[in-house]
Amino acid sequence: MSLSIGIDVGGTKIAAGVVDEAGTMITKIRRPSLASDAASIARTVVDIAQELASEYAAASIGVGAAGFVDKSRRTISFAPNLAWRDEPLADRLEDATGLPTVIENDANAAAWGEFTFGVASHASSIVFVTLGTGVGGGLIIDGQLLRGTHGFAGEIGHVNLVPDGLQCGCGGRGCWEQYSSGTALVRMARDAAATSPDLAATLLRLVDGDPSRITGYTVMEAARRGCTAAIRCFNEAGRYVGIALADLVSVLDPDMFVLAGGVSEAGSLIRVPAEESFRDQQIGGDYRPTIPIVTAALGNDAGIIGAADLGRRPAA
Repeated sequence: MSLSIGIDVGGTKIAAGVVDEAGTMITKIRRPSLASDAASIARTVVDIAQELASEYAAASIGVGAAGFVDKSRRTISFAPNLAWRDEPLADRLEDATGLPTVIENDANAAAWGEFTFGVASHASSIVFVTLGTGVGGGLIIDGQLLRGTHGFAGEIGHVNLVPDGLQCGCGGRGCWEQYSSGTALVRMARDAAATSPDLAATLLRLVDGDPSRITGYTVMEAARRGCTAAIRCFNEAGRYVGIALADLVSVLDPDMFVLAGGVSEAGSLIRVPAEESFRDQQIGGDYRPTIPIVTAALGNDAGIIGAADLGRRPAA
């Protein structure tokens, strides 16, 4: 059975593994990364690939990285969180290992992993939504990864959800990720703790009364313990998820929506309000087939598994 190396490049860590044709991870390693040092990240990626290639008879390499990957899937044109600009990563890896290499956007790679081996393996068309530090996405339509004319499609976190809304790191205002991301959830929870401490009592107990210590996992734990403020934060984040999905269903008409990322780990806390909002917002809902909103199954391994499989499918 053919083996492929999958590499998931993030702003604080690089995770990689060797994956077989059935999507099984044979081995996995992690290395820290320094987001501000583009050359250092590239060297670390190459070192990891060489290490795995020397130990396993891999036939290909696939890399998922946050940012814009060009149409040829060889160069990372722009990666705002990794300081890469026109980084020829595929060439570097092929020169170092001799293995054919495919580069892909990290959310696209994770979407492909879930579509091929995860919760969406029976579907034909999916919208994959990552609710993490920001909001990202991957679009698979009729079995094909939708990359767009220039390779930059799927940046759904930057659709304008609230005209003249909150300032986004991309430079725009009102982007979806300002309302449903882990960052947004923490911001809402800190505001609630400061303005309504009685409603946020459970949340504040978890951080010894210091709102600045609230994290996404703190909000999740407080909500699971019945904290009114924390539950309201998830309801608000989920409401915006539903609004955005209602817009996307009108454009793409997928089989399902797949929620991934740290916020999705809250399960029904985020999914139920998203489902309710989606039903309220979609056009012609009474006359459409039910489109499920499900939670991803592969967790943090989806990017590695998807990238590895894309590495062996250069035309996918």
